[in-house]
Amino acid sequence: MLDLCLKSLLNRRFVASLTVVGIALSVALILGVERLRTEARASFANSASGIDLIVAARGNDVQILMATVFGVGSTGTGISWDSFEMVEDLPQIAWTVPLMMGDNHRGYPVIGTSESYFDRFRHSGGEPLAFRSGGAFTGPDSAVVGAEVAQTLGYGPGTVIVNAHGSGEVAFDVHDEAPFTISGVLAPSRTAVDRMVFVSLEGFDALHEARAPEAADPFATASGTPEQAGHADHDAQSDPAHDDDEHEHEHEDEEHGHEGEDPGHADNAHTDGHEKDAEHADEHGHEDHGHEPGTINAIFAGLTDKAGVLSVQRHLADHRGEALSAVMPNVALLQLWSLTGTAETALRLMAGAVALAGMIGMVVMLSAALEARRREFAILRSVGATPGNIFLLIVLEAALLLITGIVLGYLALTGITLLVDPVLAANFGMRIGVGLPSFREVLLIAIVFCSGVLASAVPALRVYRMTLADGLSMRL
Repeated sequence: MLDLCLKSLLNRRFVASLTVVGIALSVALILGVERLRTEARASFANSASGIDLIVAARGNDVQILMATVFGVGSTGTGISWDSFEMVEDLPQIAWTVPLMMGDNHRGYPVIGTSESYFDRFRHSGGEPLAFRSGGAFTGPDSAVVGAEVAQTLGYGPGTVIVNAHGSGEVAFDVHDEAPFTISGVLAPSRTAVDRMVFVSLEGFDALHEARAPEAADPFATASGTPEQAGHADHDAQSDPAHDDDEHEHEHEDEEHGHEGEDPGHADNAHTDGHEKDAEHADEHGHEDHGHEPGTINAIFAGLTDKAGVLSVQRHLADHRGEALSAVMPNVALLQLWSLTGTAETALRLMAGAVALAGMIGMVVMLSAALEARRREFAILRSVGATPGNIFLLIVLEAALLLITGIVLGYLALTGITLLVDPVLAANFGMRIGVGLPSFREVLLIAIVFCSGVLASAVPALRVYRMTLADGLSMRL
C-alpha cells in the first residue's frame, strides 16, 4: 500500500509539491509565531529575575523597565543621590545598585554603575553574571562589555573605546576626550546584558559634568575675577574700622564656641558621628559605591523580605522630596504582555488562517484528482481492493504530504531562526535559539497533522462511495 501511495504521488509530483510547500509555510509560520512569543517572554523574564524593585523618577512602569533592564529608551528625568541614599537607608532594602544612562557606543547602550552591579544582577532564575575574560572596573576610566558587544566588535581586555552621547545609533556628541579601557568581558547570559557597555559612575559622571563658571579662568578666586578681588582688598584696606570689627567678631565667636565646652569635645563629637554612620551602614549592609554623582537615572534594589514590597512602594510614592516610582519588574512585564497581547493574538490568528489555507489546498488537490483517478480506483477494485483499501490509500497520501510538509516547515523555521537570531540579539538583547521542539510546539504539530488527516477524509469518503460499475462505465 505504501509503495503504491508513493508512486501515485510521484505521478502527480507537481501538484503534490505545491501542496507540500503550502503545508510547510503554514507550519513554519505557526511554530515561528509561537517560538517568538515564548522566547520573548522567557528572555524578558530571565533578564529581570533577580531584581525586586526598580526605582526611578515618576513615569510609566513599562518605559522604566525597558530603559533600565533592556537598554531601550530612557527613564526621562533623573533622581538625586540623596534619593538614592534615602532608598538605601530603608530597613526593607537589602542592596542597591545605581544606574546612569544616556550614552551609547556604536549603537550599544552605555550604563554607568558600580561594581556591585556584577555581584547583584541575576538572570535565568538566579544565575549570577560571570566574566569570560578580565574583571570588573579597575579605575574610573575602565569599562566592561557584554558578550555580544565583544564578539561583534572584536573587543577584549585592553581595548580602548570612545562613547557618545545619545541612545541607539544617534550620537550627539562623541566623547573623544575621555576614552575608556576595557577591563573585562562578560560571559554570554542570553539577556540584554550581552549587548551593553558598562562604565564606572565616576567615569560616566565626568563626561557630563558641567564646568563651573570660575573654573574657566585659572586666575579666578572665590571672590570672583582678579579685578574684583583687588577691589575687595582695596575696600578692606581703605576702611580702618573694618579690621577692628573683624577681630572683635572673631573674639566673640571664640568665647561663644569655648564656653562650657571640654577640650577636644568637637573632635570627639565628629568622630562619634562617623562611628554612628559606619554602624548604620553596617546595619543595613550598604556597599561602597565609590563616586557619588549629583543625579542618577535609576536604582536596582533587592528586598530583605519579598512581602515588604508593597510597603516600600507606598513609602516611595508618598516621598515628598522627589516624585519617585518603584516598579516591580514582574508586574511591569504583565503590563507589557497586555499591551502586546493584541498583536500576539493577531499573529496567531494569521498563522492559523495560513494553516487552514494549507489544509484546504490539500483537500482541493486530492478532490480535484478524483475525477482523473476514477478509472484507477475502478481497476484497483476489480483486482480485489476493498472500499476500505481505497479509503486508506487516500488518507495515507494525505499523511505523507503532511509529514513531508511538517518536516520541511521545521527545517525552514530553523534556517530562518539562524538568520534572525543575531538581529534580535543585537537590537533587543533577545535570542530565539535553535533546538528541539518544545512540548507546546509538538502539540501544535500534532494538531496540524491530525487536522490534515481528518480533512483528507472528505475526498476519501467520496472514493469509498464509488462503485465498480460507476468506475468502468463510460461518460458521454
